[in-house]
Amino acid sequence: MTNQNPEEVPLVAPSSDPEDRAVEAALRPKNLDDFVGQKRVRRQLSLVLEASRLRGRSADHVLLSGPPGLGKTTLALIIAAEMNAPLRITSGPAIQHAGDLAAILSSLTEGEVLFLDEIHRMSRPAEEMLYMAMEDFRVDIIVGKGPGATAIPLELPPFTLVGATTRAGLLPGPLRDRFGFTGHLEFYSTAELELVLRRSAMLMDMKVSSASFAEIAGRSRGTPRIANRLLRRVRDWALVHGMDTIDVRAASAALDMYEVDARGLDRLDRSVLMALITKFNGGPVGLSTLAIAVGEEPETVETVAEPYLVREGMLGRTPRGRIATAAAWKHLGLVMPANVAAAMPEDLFSVAPDDLMGTESALDSWGQQDS
Repeated sequence: MTNQNPEEVPLVAPSSDPEDRAVEAALRPKNLDDFVGQKRVRRQLSLVLEASRLRGRSADHVLLSGPPGLGKTTLALIIAAEMNAPLRITSGPAIQHAGDLAAILSSLTEGEVLFLDEIHRMSRPAEEMLYMAMEDFRVDIIVGKGPGATAIPLELPPFTLVGATTRAGLLPGPLRDRFGFTGHLEFYSTAELELVLRRSAMLMDMKVSSASFAEIAGRSRGTPRIANRLLRRVRDWALVHGMDTIDVRAASAALDMYEVDARGLDRLDRSVLMALITKFNGGPVGLSTLAIAVGEEPETVETVAEPYLVREGMLGRTPRGRIATAAAWKHLGLVMPANVAAAMPEDLFSVAPDDLMGTESALDSWGQQDS
């Protein structure tokens, strides 16, 4: 099986690579008015920040959750800009000891914004130190060991912690409760992604037709990061082919060359579905067996391909293994055999793709049957 280099991010993966981070820095909006989408979170966050400015105090701690690529880091940068405050950036994996966190907190200035990405991956000792820092703006530094150890209280200036997480359920309740505002970012609609693409195209001085924006947005999995990445690949294709203006045929041809189909599925996604259907008659099949069938690591299949396939209602995760739904057979142009369709509950076919809880419930109940 192939090993995936962490820096080699698939074209439709929501995670970022060094090139993405460099381009995103130039394309990121600088204030809430320029931020596209997430209307509910923007409206609530705007109220929180405005109230803090009127009181002349640091904003409440903010927790941003949601899938990768939707703008959590961008919103953290905007919060610092809106509050006219300096920004300190770190991440949960970088804080493995309480002393690491104490060193960061003790160097903060009054009103500074501390952005803690992937906060759910922070070590437990550091997490417990963060409780007191967030609530009382104080930390206790332990000096010495054993019976002679002494706790020295260290006062901290008021600051704003902005935590970002893709796994809000992994955060302990005491930590979640200390955030004054929690915003959950949702996937973008095609219309919202078109606005994101128009803004990015303008900043990159690209000439793109309206139909091309719609074509790229429809293949972007509801994620702005993926939309901007696909836009850059379309730009490259047009540049090589000597095109000044990108029309819908050029956008479609470029994305087809990169094997991103009309629903946003790439080679890996289609390989997973094809293996499920042609080699295992639609499943159920275990993750490891499925990964071997497509020549990938189980972690790659589980973290890169599965989330979008489940969200689109094409793949189900059950106690007995993974299954391909009727939508998967249809997307690949195949007909589901009558015996396979009969083994699945009727209500599974009536569940909307966006209703993931209903889909998972139906799939789980099916997976627990003895047949």
